[in-house]
Amino acid sequence: MTTFDTLKNLNHPCIQRSAGELLLTLAKNAESRFEKVPEIMGVICAQLSIISQPRVRQQIINTVSLFISRPKYTDTVLSFLLCHPVPYNRHLAEVWRMLAVELPSTTWILWRLLKKLQKCHNEPAQEKMAYVAVAATDALYEVFLGNRLRAATFRLFPQLLMTLLIQIHHSIGLTMSDVDIPSGLYTEQEVSSEVTPLCFAMQATKALLLRTCCLQEFNIMEKNKGWALLGGKDCHLQGVFLLANALLERNRFLAQKVMYLLVPFLNRGNDKHKLTSAGFFVELLRSPVAKRLPSIYSVARFKDWLQDGNHLFRILGLRGLYNLVGHQEMREDIKSLLPYIVDSLRETEKKIVLSAIQILLQLVRTMDFTTLAAMMRTLFSLFGDVRPDVHRFSMTLFGAAIKSVKNPDKKSVEKQVLDSLVPLLLYSQDENDAVAEESRRVITICAQFLKWKLPQEVYSKDPWHIKPTEAGTICRFFEKKCKGKINILEQTLMYSKNPKLPIRRSAVLFVGLLSKYMDHNELRRMGTDRIEDDLRDLLCDPEPSLCIVTSQTLLLVQMARAEPKPKQRVNWLQKLMGRSSA
Repeated sequence: MTTFDTLKNLNHPCIQRSAGELLLTLAKNAESRFEKVPEIMGVICAQLSIISQPRVRQQIINTVSLFISRPKYTDTVLSFLLCHPVPYNRHLAEVWRMLAVELPSTTWILWRLLKKLQKCHNEPAQEKMAYVAVAATDALYEVFLGNRLRAATFRLFPQLLMTLLIQIHHSIGLTMSDVDIPSGLYTEQEVSSEVTPLCFAMQATKALLLRTCCLQEFNIMEKNKGWALLGGKDCHLQGVFLLANALLERNRFLAQKVMYLLVPFLNRGNDKHKLTSAGFFVELLRSPVAKRLPSIYSVARFKDWLQDGNHLFRILGLRGLYNLVGHQEMREDIKSLLPYIVDSLRETEKKIVLSAIQILLQLVRTMDFTTLAAMMRTLFSLFGDVRPDVHRFSMTLFGAAIKSVKNPDKKSVEKQVLDSLVPLLLYSQDENDAVAEESRRVITICAQFLKWKLPQEVYSKDPWHIKPTEAGTICRFFEKKCKGKINILEQTLMYSKNPKLPIRRSAVLFVGLLSKYMDHNELRRMGTDRIEDDLRDLLCDPEPSLCIVTSQTLLLVQMARAEPKPKQRVNWLQKLMGRSSA
């Protein structure tokens, strides 16, 4: 302690230098006698702020380095250094940055610091974040900046990266008031409102990438707003996906090391720990190395996730399967999960449905007929879904399923194909161009299945209500082809209540056309009361174009009901629309 007191002698720099050298010599030669390391560290940290000579400061830091490099004292020194206010003042920051440790000890020190942070993640969720988690994160940041433990940083990169990403997830939305700060720690200063657990975790993660030469990965994150995504409450996983893909694209060796680390990592910690780990893991499965993983670590795990109560795990399970299905060797194992994937089509979460569709598109040609037929029934229920992407891709998969039906099974699905014709026809009039185009494409597939040659008018992009002649041609074709197979009029009438104006208007117009071209005796047998009632309800619609088309259709239905046979009329609908050439 006399030596420490001598360090305070600011008037005699030579004495101060001698004291520094003596302290370092004592630490080297009598380390077993230092039983009060915390007290010694306390004195060192207190004296550091009044020592201005660079050589003496380095001797003090070397003494700390000597203590921390001895396994006997590592945890003790770390615990003491972590019990200081964050962000660390410039003197403590210098200690972290300037640690002078021999190479064999660098990994040990960084590992022990990392374990203190990981321990916080593995414990049950607490009301407040442990202060040591924030302090250890800031310490890692300072260590990375100093770059004195560079070899260890490279060696422990997978563990460091994942632990910091998990710390980011735990820190989202927190302020320092949400941290369990030890009593009396901030006696001399208030915590700035700009200081948050998240900013420390972000700084450390960025510094880690830069110090391990992941410059391209850093740039990708910066250009694609990846840091903002990582720190967002609802978009954290998107940031994780972006970073994982960047690493896989730019540094496959490091990415593979991370992937192997994540196999046991996925079983630890709370949901935030598992979600961040799982998000990184599923993206890395695009790597060719992924097919070497035993299925128990991938496909079997995804089966559990698909049944998890947390929808995020179900999303990750499907995302992982999609990345795995790119490896031909894995497809047979994935096929065992087809019932779970098909069930995912009924989910309310858009991402889950779309992910399931993307996987099924890859597997549709290998499905057995029972699974294929069940899937087609579910897809049919998604026609007209309010989510345009779900609507469009459900039709895409439905078309792919029709193409995949083998000859012996075609008769069994013919009814499903016929039932899909009216919805596909009507949705070819959708206001969403992508949905309309896909409807026309899939109805072509249906026609090929049924061995029909569609009239060219089906492929027109013009709305039916401005091209009634084309609509009449389409109606005559389908009324003739579907006669005796499905009740096309009844099916069309259902769509007169569709929430989308173009679909309602097209359905009403088509009802009028069907009333003209179908057998009137059959129409009377079916009864027109319900049709007329439904149409009258639409006469009060605020959209003028729908009211006009409805009034014209209602007249056509009433005329068809009254007449024994349909009379031939020239340009009948043009006259009703006020477009006669007279």
